[in-house]
Amino acid sequence: MKKLLIYSCCLLCFSAACQNAPLIESVRIEKKDTIVPVKTDAGIVLASEQQAYPLSVQKLIKAYPGHFSGFEDNHLIWKDGTKMLWDDARKDKTFSQLINESDLEDQLTSMAYPKGKDAPKPKQKEDPGRVRYEPFFKKMYGASAEAVKKNLTTIVWLSKTMNLKLQVTTVNDIHKKMQEISNRLDTMPQLHKYLKNPGGTFMWRKIAGTDRLSMHSFGMTIDVNVEFSDYWRWAIKEEEGDGTRIIEYKNRIPLELVEIFESYGFIWGGKWYHYDTMHFEYRPELLTD
Repeated sequence: MKKLLIYSCCLLCFSAACQNAPLIESVRIEKKDTIVPVKTDAGIVLASEQQAYPLSVQKLIKAYPGHFSGFEDNHLIWKDGTKMLWDDARKDKTFSQLINESDLEDQLTSMAYPKGKDAPKPKQKEDPGRVRYEPFFKKMYGASAEAVKKNLTTIVWLSKTMNLKLQVTTVNDIHKKMQEISNRLDTMPQLHKYLKNPGGTFMWRKIAGTDRLSMHSFGMTIDVNVEFSDYWRWAIKEEEGDGTRIIEYKNRIPLELVEIFESYGFIWGGKWYHYDTMHFEYRPELLTD
């Protein structure tokens, strides 16, 4: 009987302790931005089997297979051994700093891109995709016009109806994706008026009013028919760098077209508060689950 009483008391104490103890480990794991590491066709191997990549790093690797060999000590490692800083540890960047002084982590995590036709109209300082770490794109597509041109090829845009020649990059098989989009759109006459006289693909230049390179510089974008385009600069006629200026949203591009581009890894400039509705650029890292 004495042993039974002692055993019962121990059970009661243990139960009370479990009810009162905070689940510290569970909370930590839920909030930690990591997942179990995986190997890809790039042959990625962790420096330590206990180490896991940040979730955002995993998304980047998945979005651009074949470019990277690993991630270690806060650096993304390219297949040629180049190390690129991931997080510059600046956590309180203003809107302007995110646009002009971003790091790779900012590019992936600062603004979530809303996929699909049901995305709400963007609010102030919501420009998902305009946060870009320029060295990343220079490394991937070419650091000069001459370097980018080495990877350009010509596709036929809407061969059945328009037969236009466009130059796009072969990096990431973007030329194949763009041709598939064109072939699909060729069968959709209701959208053709938005696709005539495209505003362009490759052009090495800076974004108007900035020192940043346009994504057109890398041959991985397309501007569709300018006649149906709306652009924030045309609405306010001046620079607006801090994101606080009220800009009236305008759009004439059908969301049916947007969904098709998104299904191939292209984001749409019409989902930016600083909108550019003719603009589509290849950014699969923002569309990868």
